[in-house]
Amino acid sequence: MHITILSRRAGIYSTRRLAQAARLRGARVRVLDPLRVEMHLDQPPGAFYQQRRLSRTDVVIPRIAPSIQPYGLAVVNHFALLGIPTLNDAEGIAASRNKMRALQLLAASGVPVPPTVMAATAGDLKAMVELVGGLPVLIKLITPSERPGVMVCETLQSMESALEAVLSMGHNLLVQRYVRRRRERDLRALVVGDKAIAWVERRPRPGRLLHTLARGAKLKAVRVPAALDKLAVEAARVVGLDVAAVDLLEAGTGPMVFDVNSSPGLKGLEAATGRDLALPIVGRAEELARR
Repeated sequence: MHITILSRRAGIYSTRRLAQAARLRGARVRVLDPLRVEMHLDQPPGAFYQQRRLSRTDVVIPRIAPSIQPYGLAVVNHFALLGIPTLNDAEGIAASRNKMRALQLLAASGVPVPPTVMAATAGDLKAMVELVGGLPVLIKLITPSERPGVMVCETLQSMESALEAVLSMGHNLLVQRYVRRRRERDLRALVVGDKAIAWVERRPRPGRLLHTLARGAKLKAVRVPAALDKLAVEAARVVGLDVAAVDLLEAGTGPMVFDVNSSPGLKGLEAATGRDLALPIVGRAEELARR
């Protein structure tokens, strides 16, 4: 079995762990920077890496950073054009990165999502907050490169002061209901294929602008009912992902999916659960290749 991992650097924790797991399973592995892959459309089409034609691979595991999304997704599509299966295709990755579109897909399929408002300005933040049920709220800054900043805000004053500078740059923002009582939880599931293989509870520090909630958040491994397993798997399927981190609010009114991530980081999840989570991902990739 030959596995190709698309990642900017081989030393990134999740990339390194996937490569280690693949070698442990006896596979040959190469890590390619997507920006150095050259796509050739001819009869037949081909792919090059630093001017050298790429040899055949059995399956691709894409880890496409948001900063290189347009070119990275073109590379994922090119491997699909060559008839090589990809563990998450370009369409699913793109849908997950467009946060409002992902929520629209989930809602249209009957997957419960939290009350959400999207706006181009913060002209009436107070009204927006009231529309989602009051404070605290989750604020996502949607930038042109689809690199969202995420912040938990408990007061209007902290929210307005934190966003003032950023909103002046013309970003859109999305406001969502967030955890309000102690009995409510912010949960993350790691979904691989048709299974949720790990769950953690996240406790982010309020008022901090983060690229992901996991940065600066405390993660704790938890067990959940089978119904939540099913919901997480369904959310990943609706967005079009084989491997995903699915974020949910467990509230008194029922669970709600508020985000689906196509390139879940493994470091915090493995530290919290004490488990090897790279092996199941590689196993899923090998399963796709055998099909």
